[in-house]
Amino acid sequence: MSLELILQIIVFLGSIFIGIRLGGIAIGYAGGIGVVVLGLALGMKPGSIPWDVILIIAAAIAAISAMQQAGGLDYMVRLTERFLRKHPQFINYLAPICGWLLTLLAGTGNAVFSLMPVVVDVAKSQNIKPSVPLSLMVVASQIGITASPVSAAVVYMSRVLEQFGWNYPTLLGIWISTTFIACILTAFIVSLITPLDLSKSKIYQERLKTGLVKDANEVLQAEDKPGAKLSVAIFLTTVLCVVLYATAISNNIRWIDPVVISRDSAIMSFLLTAATLITWFCKVDPTKILDTSVFKSGMTACVCVFGVAWLGNTFVSGHTNEITDLASNWVKQIPATLAVAFFFASMLLYSQAATAKAIVPVVITSLGITTASPNDSYMLVACFVAVSALFVLPTYPTLLGAVQMDDTGTTRIGKFIFNHSFFIPGVLAIAIAVALGFVAAGLFM
Repeated sequence: MSLELILQIIVFLGSIFIGIRLGGIAIGYAGGIGVVVLGLALGMKPGSIPWDVILIIAAAIAAISAMQQAGGLDYMVRLTERFLRKHPQFINYLAPICGWLLTLLAGTGNAVFSLMPVVVDVAKSQNIKPSVPLSLMVVASQIGITASPVSAAVVYMSRVLEQFGWNYPTLLGIWISTTFIACILTAFIVSLITPLDLSKSKIYQERLKTGLVKDANEVLQAEDKPGAKLSVAIFLTTVLCVVLYATAISNNIRWIDPVVISRDSAIMSFLLTAATLITWFCKVDPTKILDTSVFKSGMTACVCVFGVAWLGNTFVSGHTNEITDLASNWVKQIPATLAVAFFFASMLLYSQAATAKAIVPVVITSLGITTASPNDSYMLVACFVAVSALFVLPTYPTLLGAVQMDDTGTTRIGKFIFNHSFFIPGVLAIAIAVALGFVAAGLFM
């Protein structure tokens, strides 16, 4: 390993470390510093900026934030809350299912923020440590991104894989089924191996004595805004239209031929149309959309993807040959090592879409996957969910939110960074989903 490469690795990892320490949108800022140093000081050519990913995220956030301002997101959460409270004894299973489903429909894991107080309250009513259902829900919301028809990661991967003979409905079917089953099996395993009795938690008992444990506020008490149900109907209709259009132009189906509007352009235009219709018919004040939590977190995500993905692409493109040689040797011998590469890359790049954008082209080149020889493309289908390891470093917003909202103190971050409540459920969920992915992808090869 040359001195130059060592310095480049130090700059790459150092920039990410600085961003994580600063937190929030600063993660994206720090990516810019890394590109500057790698380019001017170490002579690396700046990589490509993932504009397609950024624009799809922006379009999705535009529609979802309009729906939130219309009251639609709160309405969906209230429906979910009623469901959770009717079946409190199954909270360890229902929490991840609800988190996964909300993410699947909305294309963002931030939808689970509003459910966290409900999960804590229901868990306490059943004498269950809230850390169990909370951690399962946060993990489910992260892997749910790899199954959502409107997520940038799914849009990118389906576009790449279609050229190798995979059609959109098949890909969506594989990713939806494997991630859902993985959530259920993970909940079952975690519930078996984790002590669930809240009353035996020393931290909980200490906080209970000092009066720090309170009941969560019920969202059910709030009233629906006039346009709440209509906004949800418009948004879900748009998601259905996205799926139908993407299916109709899929290479193996071709209900629409020639294709005038590409999948990316269609998804962005559909989502912006939904935002317009929600704003118009639900009488939403456009100026207030900018103040919604979804808009703020979504624009933060855009900047983070901009900076961190640009930094990642700069580093990866500068070492394409070395990474290609390494990947071709390891992945061909042990296909599951591709999942390991996705796992560690997403840990650092902090985005499912950014990870896929940075790693997938290199893997395709290294394995020699072409339209004439697409056989190894099944590895990409099976391992895709592994780009969801955003839970490893305890700095992701939904993870931190769960820690803050659990007033029992059972959801916590340990002294050694990785020994937190989300690590084991996250690793289990990804491992199970990848294993299921190899089975499912093998059936459709």
